[in-house]
Parts: sequence; structure tokens; C-alpha cells
Amino acid sequence: MDFGIKGKVALITASSKGIGRAVAESFAEEGCSIAICARNKDELIKTAAEIKKKFGTEPVWCVCDLNQAKDIETTVESVRKNFGKIDILVNNCGGPDPGYFQQLGDKNWQSAFEQVLLSVVRFCNLTVPDMILREWGRIINITSITVKQPLDNLMLSNSLRSGVVGFAKTLSNEVAKYNITVNNVAPGYTLTNRIYDLAVNKGKLVGKSHEEVLTEMAKEIPMNRLAGPEEIASAIVFLASKQAGYITGNTIQVDGGLIKGLY
Repeated sequence: MDFGIKGKVALITASSKGIGRAVAESFAEEGCSIAICARNKDELIKTAAEIKKKFGTEPVWCVCDLNQAKDIETTVESVRKNFGKIDILVNNCGGPDPGYFQQLGDKNWQSAFEQVLLSVVRFCNLTVPDMILREWGRIINITSITVKQPLDNLMLSNSLRSGVVGFAKTLSNEVAKYNITVNNVAPGYTLTNRIYDLAVNKGKLVGKSHEEVLTEMAKEIPMNRLAGPEEIASAIVFLASKQAGYITGNTIQVDGGLIKGLY
């Protein structure tokens, strides 16, 4: 299927590894010009080189700490300097610190707020005006199943990722008339470093190995397995396509059936 996005410019945040990298590779495969960013320069250089070798397109890469407004501004400026525009914005970030309510202080909340919610607002502030002028744009935020089914010991993620959903729904209503869609993808348990770290953390709390925890996670899922990052990426690329031009303001879970609710 031709998704109609060949030649579009896609910026994917936190994309040197995991789901972010899988998204970048999927857009490269569709013929998009891609820009990636993350905090680790060495990982960015390695990822950019591997994407170029695999797909024949050279990504723009930028060192960017999502908690720093200046880094976000520099990233957007760099993408515009190299490609002239940003058609597709994929907001991704690492998960905030795990923890229960009484374990978390102001610093934890402030850092998570900037990382998870304010980074999305900042990137949108810098990209939406140009999308409005061109009357075309796609914004996809990678959230988590926690926006529909909160998980224990993830107070920060449960709270702030839900804020992203509220922001996205409101923004989608404001920009729909400009042919700009805003959606969220809520991944379930996915084979990334983040899920490994959570399994290690939970294992320490309950006295089990991380392997046992991961096995138990898989048993919670009707498909009896964790997702691969590329499976999350496929949903994101579809939401950026011309075929998805009438889908906006939605949160689509990609979870193997893990969420038990109807909505």
C-alpha cells in the first residue's frame, strides 16, 4: 500500500533506540526524510549510520535533552535548516521514574512534567504554525497503556501521559480545519530497554528475577507475548498516512489485547 508520505519530513524524538528508532526506520522505508534526536551522541551517530546503510537515506541527527527547552528549539531549527520543513512530528520519550506516591518528591514530578508533557507542548509550539501555513500535518504522540489502564508503581507515567492525551485531544480540535491530525498511540508491553528496566525494578520489589517478571507480563496479554517495536511503529506510520487523514483526536492502543476496558 502506498501511504502517500514519500518525500515528507518526519521528526521523531527519543529515537536512537527502542520504539523511536523503529518508527524512524519505518518512515525511512516509506521514503521520508527523517530527523532523529536523543541525549546520547554516540548512539545517535551509530543509529544514523545504520539507517543510512539500510535505507539509503541519511537522517539528520540532533543531541536533545527533552527536559531542556533550548535543546528542543535547536533540534527544530536544525531540521528546518536541512529539510526546510517538518511535516510529521512523532513525540516520544523515555518513561519517567517508577515509584509510588509517597516515594516521589517535587523534583521527580517537575522532571517528569518537562520530559513527558512539556516536551510535547514545546515541539508542537515550534512545528504547528508552519503546518497551519502549509495546511497539512501529522502529529503522533507515543504514550502508554497507562493512559487507559494505570499500572501500579507508575504514578508519574499514569498522571502525565494522561495529560498528553488531554492536550492532544484539545489541539486536534483546534487544528483539524487546517488538515492537521493529532493522535496518540498507546503501546502495551514492548520489548525495549524500558520494559527490561521496569521488570528489574518490579523483580526487586516482589523478590523475583526480571525473567520471571517478563514471563508474567506476557501471560497477562491475550496474545501471550510482548510486542516488537516495529509493531508499534506500523500503527504510527499508518496514522501519518493520507489514508488516515480523517482520524484525529484518538488514542489507539497497540497492546495485544492487554487493556480490559471497552474504550
